[in-house]
Order: sequence, then C-alpha cells, then structure tokens
Amino acid sequence: MSTGVIIALIVVGIVVVAAAGIFAARTASQGGHGLKRRFGPEYDRAVARHDGDTKAAERELAERVKEHGSLREQPLEPAARERYLTRWADAQERFVESPADAVVEADRILADLAKERGFPDGASYDDQFAALSVHHGPHVHGYRRVHHAANSRPGSAEESHAGTEELRTAMVEARALFDVLLGTERTPHRTTSDDTAPHQQSRGGLKGRLAKGN
Repeated sequence: MSTGVIIALIVVGIVVVAAAGIFAARTASQGGHGLKRRFGPEYDRAVARHDGDTKAAERELAERVKEHGSLREQPLEPAARERYLTRWADAQERFVESPADAVVEADRILADLAKERGFPDGASYDDQFAALSVHHGPHVHGYRRVHHAANSRPGSAEESHAGTEELRTAMVEARALFDVLLGTERTPHRTTSDDTAPHQQSRGGLKGRLAKGN
C-alpha cells in the first residue's frame, strides 16, 4: 500500500470521527427539546418507562441517536414496494379469519421491510426498534404493539388480554410505520401513487373494516 493511500485513509478516518463528534455535540446541545421533537410520543414513553426521570430517559434516547443517528435509509425498488403492498394486503385479508396470524405476519413484514431499508436485522428486535425510533419516532408505537401481540405466549395472560379489538388497533397503528418505510405515507387532501396500486380497493376496504371493527 502506497504512502499516498495510507495518508488518504487516515484523512478519511479523521473526517469520520470529527463528523461523529459534531453530530453528538449537536444532539447534546439540543437537550430535551431537541430529543422531544425528534422522538415525538416515544419521548414521553421513555420518560414513563423511567418512572418520570426525564434525565434518565434523555440519556437513553441520546444514546440511541449516538448509535443509530448516522444510519442512511436505502431506497426501495418498485418491485419490492409492490411485494410488500401485496404482503400487507394479504395480512389484512387473513385478519378476518385469523387475527392472531395476521398480526404475526404484520410483525414479520415490518421487520423485513425495515431491514431492506437499511435498519438492523429484525432478528434483534430491540436494536431494530431503537434505530427506527431515531428516524421515525412518531410512527413506531404500532410496531411495538404488533410485536408484543405477535410474541405473546399461547395461553398466557398477555395473549388473553390481546383480544380482537386490541389486535385490530395494533394492525391499524402499525400501518403508519409501514407507509412511512414504504414511502406511501398519506397526507390530507392528496392522492398518492398508492391509491392506484394493485389490490388497493381490497386493501382500502379491509383497512376500513379493521378500523371500524366490521
């Protein structure tokens, strides 16, 4: 390896370290207000998990930002986008006959989609969720609910509590993260390309029934 290449690698390393330091300093300077803007409702949930200890919650969230803040989401190919739309529509269809199976599939879809977008592997849910919360804090709660319901042990108190209404709510809330990761997040009074995607009529009708409880 030539001297020039070695020098170039050293310079690149210094730039990366400096950028990481600037990012961390900027996050720290933002304090609680910056974290609250970034994480949205997830900020309040972190505070609740720490029994109201705001400083402890902010340390946890700042650590998440430090670990996952530099992640860059990967683009999704059109064919992959259609595949996920079809999988989600099938999961909604399945909900009518088997809500529990549908929720398990929704959990799997979100894990696979997040991985394809460049987030950590869903095999490590905690790590994947932490990364998602850094970049999509306002939308991750549905994924938490779906994952919890999907992994309730058969016959356990958790499973008994996860009745059809709760499973329906989890599916509906999880759709928010699905749309964001897929690039089909809906905005008021605007038609997205998702409106003309295959299976849209079936998916829309089922989504309405999921939301209305029919």
